[in-house]
Amino acid sequence: MATVSPSWNYTLHLPHDPRAPGIARGALRLILAAHEMPQLTPTAELVAAELLANSHCHTKGPYALRLRCAEPGRLRVTVWDTDPRVPPGFSNAGTPVPPPDAEHGRGLPLVRACADAWGATVLRRPDASSAGKLLWAECGAGTAAW
Repeated sequence: MATVSPSWNYTLHLPHDPRAPGIARGALRLILAAHEMPQLTPTAELVAAELLANSHCHTKGPYALRLRCAEPGRLRVTVWDTDPRVPPGFSNAGTPVPPPDAEHGRGLPLVRACADAWGATVLRRPDASSAGKLLWAECGAGTAAW
């Protein structure tokens, strides 16, 4: 009988600080190395970077990164923040590609293109500390960021 479950998850709560996304990406790299999943690092780091940047740029409150592995070789990257609005680049409806000279708008479509699955959940609760949204993306061993 196994005493340790093969599934795992980590949650890193982040302040609204410009250094927070970089710290979270470093933690992601360490976690994937510790769990011997280095093949997922490039894609997972790209996905996390875009979701974290979106939360940092478009909200004023704290946010969190959650990494979850429920089955071997698959990772779910989730970012929670306090704003319940799902960004247009992450909605189910297709959004237009930004013009070549646009400075913003490519990140979330890039996440969608690199992930095996993605989605958003709006959290509406009386407790303001748990309200907001979750944006998530899953990647597996066959997913490539390039």
